[in-house]
Amino acid sequence: MLKEKKAIIFDLDGTLADSMWVWSQIDIDYLGKLGYDVPEDMQRVIEGMGFTEVAVYFKERFHIPDSIDKIKKTWQEMAIDKYCNEVPLKPGVREFLPYAKERGIRMAVASSNDRKLIEAVLVSHGIREYFDCIITACEVNKGKPAPDVYLEAAGRLMVEPEYCLIFEDIVPGLQAGKAAGMTACAVEDNYSIPQRAEKRKIADYYIHSYEQVMAGTYEEL
Repeated sequence: MLKEKKAIIFDLDGTLADSMWVWSQIDIDYLGKLGYDVPEDMQRVIEGMGFTEVAVYFKERFHIPDSIDKIKKTWQEMAIDKYCNEVPLKPGVREFLPYAKERGIRMAVASSNDRKLIEAVLVSHGIREYFDCIITACEVNKGKPAPDVYLEAAGRLMVEPEYCLIFEDIVPGLQAGKAAGMTACAVEDNYSIPQRAEKRKIADYYIHSYEQVMAGTYEEL
């Protein structure tokens, strides 16, 4: 999987960190205070959107009087403690990052999440040092499944897309990486189990743990 690769670009939630549950709970709590239940179609609609895009969507759909910045700040405050203290890394991440660095592979995070929360979880787990840069979907024109955030990451790493490997846990993220011309590895996550078949159709590889990458026991699709 790593042959001829000069850069690895990771999504964060569900890929590096087991954190998708945080947002499901925040959606329930935040909308509950406004008197709404979480609509059945909402997660499908917002998957891949940047943090700001989701705030705009919430404001318009639920007629929220707060500003976009206020909505985002509220979400940050609801999430920060969980990201620092309750969100674990995905299996094998802690071993895989130094393994890749020792091989001269550059690494980045390209996420739809908020930068403050990305930094919080990386710092709290002591792995921030492994990443040359962090790019959020708020910094590019379009979020996933558009390729913008991955192309921006490759540009900052100064590596051509064909030499980049991405790790993603959901369909829009895999679509974004492939649209950017990169090799894609799907990561198993409980949250995206319903997408498993579609993930396999899009990705080049599939793993349940990053230890499989090091051991060569990953699934080639």
